Amino acid sequence: MENVTAQRVTEFTLTGSDHLPNQRLLGTLILVTYLFILLGSSANICVVASDRRLFTPMYIFICNLAAVDITFTTSAGTTLIGLLLLGIRNISYQECISRMFIYHMGDICLSLTLTLMAVDRVVAISSPLHYHSILTNGRTLALIAFTWLLAIVIMGLLVRIVTSLPYCQPLLRYSFCDYATLVRAACVDPEPYFIYTTILVTWLISVHLPLILATYVKIIYTVLRLSKNESRKQMVNTCVSHVIVVTCYFLPKFIVILLTRVGVTLNLTERNALLIVSTLIPSFMNPTVYCLRTKEIRTRLIKILTRNRVNAIK
Repeated sequence: MENVTAQRVTEFTLTGSDHLPNQRLLGTLILVTYLFILLGSSANICVVASDRRLFTPMYIFICNLAAVDITFTTSAGTTLIGLLLLGIRNISYQECISRMFIYHMGDICLSLTLTLMAVDRVVAISSPLHYHSILTNGRTLALIAFTWLLAIVIMGLLVRIVTSLPYCQPLLRYSFCDYATLVRAACVDPEPYFIYTTILVTWLISVHLPLILATYVKIIYTVLRLSKNESRKQMVNTCVSHVIVVTCYFLPKFIVILLTRVGVTLNLTERNALLIVSTLIPSFMNPTVYCLRTKEIRTRLIKILTRNRVNAIK
C-alpha cells in the first residue's frame, strides 16, 4: 500500500516561499548571484584551459572546484529562480529526485575537493622538490574522478531511500528539493531516516575539517622555519584563498549544528534562509577568491580581456 501511495505522487508543490515578503527582490538577488557564479566559475575554467602552463595540479583542482560550484548551485539556484521570479511552484517527482541527487552530490564533491586542495598545498609547501613526483597530473585527475564517483555512490544510496518512501500529499515546505525536504514530506516518522545524513555530515565535518586543519598546522610549522620573509609571505598568500573558501563552506554548517545543539528552534523562514545562504555563498566566494587572489589566473584573465578589447576596437 505504501508503494502504491508513493506512485500516485507525480509532482510536488513547493510552498517554502509562500510566506516570504518581497519574493521578486529575493529572486532577483538569487538570479544575480547565480549568474555571477556561472560567469566566475566558467572564467576560471576557461583561463586555465587556455594556458598550457597552468596544467598543474593546483589549477586542475581550481577547475574542478569551479565545475563543482556550477553543479552544486544549478540544482537549487534554478529552482529558486523559477519559484520566486516566475512563480513555478510545481515540480515533477522524477525531476525533484534528480535535483536532490545533483544538489547533494555537488555538496559532497565540494567538501572532498577542498580537502584535496589542502593536501595539494601542504605537499607543495612542505616538499617542494618532490611535489611534481608526488602529485602528478594523472594522479590529480584520478583523485578528482574518485571524489565524483564516491559522491555518486553515496547519493545513489540516499536516492534509493527516498524513492522507497510513501507520500500522502504532494507538498514540500521548502523552496527546493533536498533529502531533508523529501523525508519530511513523506507520511513516515522522519527521525529514523535522518541518521543517514547525520552520519554523512559527521563524516564531512569530523574527518575532513580536522584533516584540513592539520594541513594548516603543518604549513604554519613549515613557514615559521623559513628565514626569508618574502618566501613566508608568498606561502601565506597561497593558503589564504583556501582558508577563505573553507570558512565560507563550513561556517554555515557549524551555525546550523550549533543552533540545534543549544536547543534553538528555527521557524520555516529561518531554515529556508540558512539553506539558501549555505548553498549560494560558498560558490559565490570561490570564483571571486581565486580570480582576485591567484596571480596567474588574474594576469591571464586580464590579458584575455585586454586582447578582446583591442580586437574589438580594430
